[in-house]
Amino acid sequence: MPTPPRIRFGTDGWRGVIARDFTFEGVQLVARAVAATFGTSHPGSHHFLLVVGHDTRFLSRRFAQTAADVLGALGVDTCLTTSHVPTPMLACAIPVLKARGGLIVTASHNPPCYNGLKVRTADGGCATVTLTDRIEAEVRRLSGDLGARPESASHSTGQTTVGAIDLFDPFPLYQERLRTLVDMEQIGRSRLEVVIDPMYGATQGIVAGLLRQIGLHVEEIHAELNPWFGGVSPEPLGASLGELAERVRGLNGSRKIGLAFDGDGDRLGVIDETGSFVTPHQVFALLLQHLVTRRGLSGTVIKTVSTTTMIDRLAASHGLRLAVTPIGFKHIAEVMRREPFVMGGEESGGIGVTGHIPERDGIVSALLLLECLATEEKPLGVLLEELEAKVGPHCYRRLDLQLARQEDGRELGRRVEEDPPAHIDGWRVKEVQALDGVKLVGADGGWLLIRPSGTEPVLRFYAEAPTQDQVSRLLDWAKTCADKIQMEW
Repeated sequence: MPTPPRIRFGTDGWRGVIARDFTFEGVQLVARAVAATFGTSHPGSHHFLLVVGHDTRFLSRRFAQTAADVLGALGVDTCLTTSHVPTPMLACAIPVLKARGGLIVTASHNPPCYNGLKVRTADGGCATVTLTDRIEAEVRRLSGDLGARPESASHSTGQTTVGAIDLFDPFPLYQERLRTLVDMEQIGRSRLEVVIDPMYGATQGIVAGLLRQIGLHVEEIHAELNPWFGGVSPEPLGASLGELAERVRGLNGSRKIGLAFDGDGDRLGVIDETGSFVTPHQVFALLLQHLVTRRGLSGTVIKTVSTTTMIDRLAASHGLRLAVTPIGFKHIAEVMRREPFVMGGEESGGIGVTGHIPERDGIVSALLLLECLATEEKPLGVLLEELEAKVGPHCYRRLDLQLARQEDGRELGRRVEEDPPAHIDGWRVKEVQALDGVKLVGADGGWLLIRPSGTEPVLRFYAEAPTQDQVSRLLDWAKTCADKIQMEW
């Protein structure tokens, strides 16, 4: 067996280009490491269950079957999904089945040439950094014995027998959970018209089916298997949702909305009744306002460092504690596990709510947004105008710069942190933060964040300001600095 490329868990899971970085040999190795790590996490309890699922990417089913086969050979009881499933649906099944954890083959929103593995814990939430560090250490230990048969590694889990591999469908368990989180009857009475874009991903047919069951008029596009995802990354950002916007604009009236989901269904993108893209920041703020004012919920509000200051203002106005974390929902999940919370979210469209698993869930977010619209009986655009009147204007954009060298991104961050500008084109820098990447905070409340991606060789620039012109100027400055550094190498 050839030596696989270095296996590293990034922002959420291990990901890489199929056949170059992400291989069957690597999946076998990680499955062995996961079995060993989960097996030693409960001393004295060697018999346990793990759940395995996959998305719609190229070879995902075969990768998932490979992982399940290895786990079974190591004596681990394994539940393998009958077909592709969204990550949050699989995660929701883990605590119900009393499994010790789960694996899902997915590269989420990454380009079509990528695949990956996410690890989930017994509560259905993201694996902690401590857990993934242990898995990586076990991968390194096992790499010295790549030629061994999987059965020979069974001492790592304390097993001497082959585990059972059962096929299962997690949808019924998930649908039951949804009924406890969302008022589906109220949504059904709303007369909303909904266009859904699963972006060829794992949510296809699911949300459309749920909404049709309660009587809504639903149209769904890009709802077939296409491992190339139509030639774009399955990330629900405005630039990739042109057809969804056109379909929404083509509907009559103002009681309409477009909903898009990333490849594995843990992120949500939204199009309002005019065909305009609604940023994930605005969705997060609207849902927070809804849960606090209409549901009467209280607790900590959790956001990543790249998320809008609208959340800061809303939390303060309701007297709620705000926790700010590095980027990656695993950091939000850690806060969720240790204190009562209302919700947690990130700029990429991942949101998790109280009463559910400590995990982002694009489907739950979408249904809660429909519940909000049904409750308020106003178009989404009107609700956004009311939100802006409460928390101020919101303009935001993210710019991704492809890197030839991963080191270039780290170098730019290092230089800006060591020698931050006092002004950027007349914009005064008030504070420099280094929680994750380098964040320049302006006197007007706007900010610019510079951070390398945790999953691909990309440098990301995030900016928020009162005007779109100011956002563009901040991003232009950051890109110019990055271009200069790349020219130096």
